[in-house]
Amino acid sequence: MSRTRIIPVLTIMGNRLVKTVKFKNPNYIGDPLNAIKIFNEKRVDELIILDIEASKQNKEPNYKLIYEMAGEAFMPLGYGGGIKTLEQAKKIFGLGIEKVVLNSVLQENSKVITQIASIYGAQSVVMSLDFKKNILGKLRPHFNSGKAYIKKDIKSFALEMIEYGIGEIILQDIDRDGTFVGYNLEMISELKSLSIPIVAMGGCNNTQNMKEAVANGANAIAAGSLFVYRNNDPKSILINYPSEVL
Repeated sequence: MSRTRIIPVLTIMGNRLVKTVKFKNPNYIGDPLNAIKIFNEKRVDELIILDIEASKQNKEPNYKLIYEMAGEAFMPLGYGGGIKTLEQAKKIFGLGIEKVVLNSVLQENSKVITQIASIYGAQSVVMSLDFKKNILGKLRPHFNSGKAYIKKDIKSFALEMIEYGIGEIILQDIDRDGTFVGYNLEMISELKSLSIPIVAMGGCNNTQNMKEAVANGANAIAAGSLFVYRNNDPKSILINYPSEVL
């Protein structure tokens, strides 16, 4: 049996590495290139970079920074943020990225999934399935850094995106982002029957949380705050990776 992937997720705004809580109040962490160098030394399984302001500000992906990050990374690298077209995805793959992570475009033009997957394979097209409760208390898929949502349940939307060609899902509970309260195990369990890998994200506190997510059906584990703070303290920045792995 292969070991469960443990994936740091770095969020950027412009050229700055930041970390949010519930997708709000970004805290400056440092230089993303320096963080990647440290993760190289830690021999991480995989790394995902998400530009959290590109789509919100209707910007193109920062190709210069993507090129620099891909050049530094010794591990497989995924990138998301501002990707709306096949042409943009082609350019990003050409810079050395192995996977593209899509979110906002899924609300606007889901057919781009099929276009990308038909060339690069479904395993290279990842959906960031961000979700939280709407004003009526229903869990709904959210987009554009949590600013918009659609009136579909999480599993139905995931199944629809799989039909278009999504090959992996990062399942992220917005209300747990940066809170260290643990993963949403109920939602992980609800989606474990899907035909593609589920990457749990949002709220990880320690390796015990990771084991719980895997026990409930997650195929891989992702986290942000856990890997950039010392002892889960937002006032103490330390790029790290757990010595104990699954």
